[in-house]
Amino acid sequence: MLYTIVVILLVLWLLGFTFHVGAGLIHLLLVIALVVFVIQLVTGRRGV
Repeated sequence: MLYTIVVILLVLWLLGFTFHVGAGLIHLLLVIALVVFVIQLVTGRRGV
């Protein structure tokens, strides 16, 4: 599920670069998703 969220945010982030709409919010959400992803990788927890 986390991978799906990261992919969706990445696509929205790229669209934000293309159309310059809501790019600040998308950047913030993408950074948060990447931080959560890295924390899960470091702690070794596997989400369902």
